[in-house]
Amino acid sequence: MENEFTVAQKSAITHKNGPALILAGPGSGKTLVITERTKYLIEECAVSPGNVLVITFTRAAALEMKERFLKLSGGIKGVNFGTFHAIYFKILRYAYNYNSENIIAEDVKYQYIKEIISNLNLEIDDEDEFCSGIINEISNVKGDMIQLEYYYSKNCPDDVFNKIYMSYDEKLRMANKIDFDDMLIMCYELLKQRQDILKIWQNKYKYILVDEFQDINRIQYEILKMLALPENNLFIVGDDDQSIYRFRGARPEIMLSFSKDYPKCRQILLDKNFRSGKRIVDASKKLIKNNIKRFEKNINAFNEYNGDIEYIEFDNPHSENKHIVDEIIKYRKDNIPYGNIAILFRTNRQPIFLVDKLMEYNIPFYMKDNINNIYEHWIAKNIYSYINLALGGRQRSDLYQIMNRPKRYISRNAVRDRKFDFSELYEFYIDKEYMYDILAKFEYDLKMIGKMNPYAAISYIRQVVGYDDYLREYADYRRMKAEELLEIADEIMEASKAFKTFREWNEHIIEYSNELKKQAKQDDDKKEKICLSTMHSSKGLEYDVVFIIDANEGITPHEKSVLDEDIEEERRMFYVAVTRARHRLHVFSIKERFNKQLEVSRFVGEMLYDLDEFKDGVNVIHNRYGNGTIRKAAGNKLIIYFESLKKELVFDRKFAVTNRIIKRQDEI
Repeated sequence: MENEFTVAQKSAITHKNGPALILAGPGSGKTLVITERTKYLIEECAVSPGNVLVITFTRAAALEMKERFLKLSGGIKGVNFGTFHAIYFKILRYAYNYNSENIIAEDVKYQYIKEIISNLNLEIDDEDEFCSGIINEISNVKGDMIQLEYYYSKNCPDDVFNKIYMSYDEKLRMANKIDFDDMLIMCYELLKQRQDILKIWQNKYKYILVDEFQDINRIQYEILKMLALPENNLFIVGDDDQSIYRFRGARPEIMLSFSKDYPKCRQILLDKNFRSGKRIVDASKKLIKNNIKRFEKNINAFNEYNGDIEYIEFDNPHSENKHIVDEIIKYRKDNIPYGNIAILFRTNRQPIFLVDKLMEYNIPFYMKDNINNIYEHWIAKNIYSYINLALGGRQRSDLYQIMNRPKRYISRNAVRDRKFDFSELYEFYIDKEYMYDILAKFEYDLKMIGKMNPYAAISYIRQVVGYDDYLREYADYRRMKAEELLEIADEIMEASKAFKTFREWNEHIIEYSNELKKQAKQDDDKKEKICLSTMHSSKGLEYDVVFIIDANEGITPHEKSVLDEDIEEERRMFYVAVTRARHRLHVFSIKERFNKQLEVSRFVGEMLYDLDEFKDGVNVIHNRYGNGTIRKAAGNKLIIYFESLKKELVFDRKFAVTNRIIKRQDEI
């Protein structure tokens, strides 16, 4: 073997027979290990290329892996590279003569769900978001092999979910279609029932290598175990600390229990981070060690440079965004290309004001994800409809949007033409006296809204008209936190604050929306643009400079995260974001947003401070009581003597440290 490999890499590459678990931390060279081991099996162990299977999670990753192997090996052909779905569909194709036309397209899948919603007469405002959530849930039910009667839906009442699920399955059967999850179920059942077919594929795939194993789901794993028998030459590579796709069905616990399924497996830690500076690596270690359900690892920086970390808490998003722009301008003057800079955030709704600021300073950027245009959200469309009617518009489509948001008991039958008049509504309900007061208030509210500026108008719609109450009722039906919808309304309202008239605001909305569409279409050189990305989509990427914005409780960790397992995944997501940085890491929090006070994310304190460093005799600073000395650190308790108080106080160590209430005096 060549000298450029670390001891751990060499050990992994030269592993031949039996199961092996390769723990590959960020920047540790896992792709190198997989391709080099494939080459080693063929050239040093006389394994036929056709007996080697390399599985990845995306088609792009499979193609990249194949290209790297061909370049490394001088063009050895015959190795099987593919995704789980591609490999398993290949097995089905041979057994059942399936072809690609039997697989349902994503857009058709959405169409099916929308038709089912319509047939069930469900009133869903956020139809696209609802469909996406339902499709994810259907996938999870199938992927985790859950019986439908035991599944609790996150998007709607259980009986509604059951009807959608069964109707969707029926539509698939009628059209002779299968989706990707059916593909896995059918492959599992085929191999379980037909030992002769299983034997054929076991003889073909004698050595199986799996990349990103932490993202595997239950049924993928069950099929994999069958294929690997009887030799169990299963070489899995992954990092449980980077498992961030539970919503897609990924189950990190499968990786954690791999050694129980295969007691004789070799476990190898790729313990060198070739990407990041020492301070960044050390900060990531402090952060992730707070997770309980994980493999213990000691990852160290391979490079000698330290790397820099900056943490700042800003008063509001506007000062945060201005600082980001100022820093980017400085980096550009220092000849750091825009393409080596990334701005990461927890959700794709966060950068609405940041995009405005980048546009203002003509800083080029591209979006790794489609950043949600807040102005295209259904709540924004409801608000526009109120404003259009308030300004004298009488389009039936606007009336339909908001006539029962909140509930006014107005029927669609009350308006027959494309345009309407309030006298028409009064006449329709002439025999229902109670409707007169409802319509009169509706008409009065519209007149009042028409006299206001955008910010005041939205406030009136929400508080006086009662639109916020409607959002709370809708959230309850959709099994959402009302705060999620109210915060979207807050964002729209905050965005309108800078405009005196509806015309000015509308012109800005058009300009902003056009810029987002322009960014989404551009495929030109991304090396000359800053990357804007969610933490999810940043996985696998790296940059010289990384900004993590809005590191606040309720944002990261997300407000939806309540259970311990949810918090641990949120921490893994933050860990992924931190470890994207090579040289410079900026982590920013804000004190206030939409007139609400925010707390610094617990992850900031966990990243900056190691709880184990707060021990007996250490001098600390309390943000209120000043200098103190730790007299005793017992379990999760700190007993600290403060000179200013002339007495000892007791603190919860984790809370006090991670919330930056207590800091070490020697901290840089």
